[in-house]
Amino acid sequence: MPEPVIRALLSFEEFEKLVGIQREVWKHGDLDVTPVHQFAISSRMGGILLGAYVGPELAGFVYSFPAEFRGKRCQHSHLLAVLPEYQGCGIGKALKKAQREEALARGYDLITWTFDPLQSRNANLNLQALGAVARTYLPNFYGFTPSLNLAPGLPTDRLLIEWPIKTARVRDRLEGRKRTGPAYKPEHLPTALRRKADSRTGPPVPARPSLDLDARTILVEVPPDVKAVTAADPGLTAAWQNALRRVMTAYFGRGYRAEHFIFDERSFYVLVRRRGPQAS
Repeated sequence: MPEPVIRALLSFEEFEKLVGIQREVWKHGDLDVTPVHQFAISSRMGGILLGAYVGPELAGFVYSFPAEFRGKRCQHSHLLAVLPEYQGCGIGKALKKAQREEALARGYDLITWTFDPLQSRNANLNLQALGAVARTYLPNFYGFTPSLNLAPGLPTDRLLIEWPIKTARVRDRLEGRKRTGPAYKPEHLPTALRRKADSRTGPPVPARPSLDLDARTILVEVPPDVKAVTAADPGLTAAWQNALRRVMTAYFGRGYRAEHFIFDERSFYVLVRRRGPQAS
């Protein structure tokens, strides 16, 4: 595959392609698709809208708009989409790198976005490949929107990602240095949430959360493939979501934040305690 060319999207013809990409990637209906006129006004009023071209085809895009988080000016990244035939080729990371460069050029040092914390691949991209962190859990953030939940009737819980784009941590991750962070070993760290020991075959079942750990670094397990769990038993996905909500809410409130992610046969958030609940 040729190297993608990333550039700003400015024409109505390109905006219309973004509607088609959303439908193909997420199967969104008309009510859930970000429309052409939103892209048109955002691209002219401070938003960042970049597309990745592979030859003549628009393979993916990233879209953010000016926002404020905890009194700090930032860009909030609302959409990142790559067509299925181009996924796994590094285009998503390339779009985020270009978004960062554009945000820096405009004087920003923070980009935020949300994602479903049970989506392990996204967690690995956000925390490991990009060097972002999370300390805010948002229960049912988008309401009971069918196109955004993991299973019918399930709340749309989200983690809010903070990407401090000027830091050495972020530069190192994007340049391939210290990509995996410290060598955390699950067997050596206390775990606030893990699968039951007897669920080694079949979909993993969450054990009872531990909410009173006091170590500086703790682990929080999530299924490596939540789609497979949902296909086998949507009730298990609900159980994982409920347990994860309790754990993240409790530990974020005590000054921990998600700084790393272990993505393997078993997947874990790595929570590290900072000086206080609002420590950055």
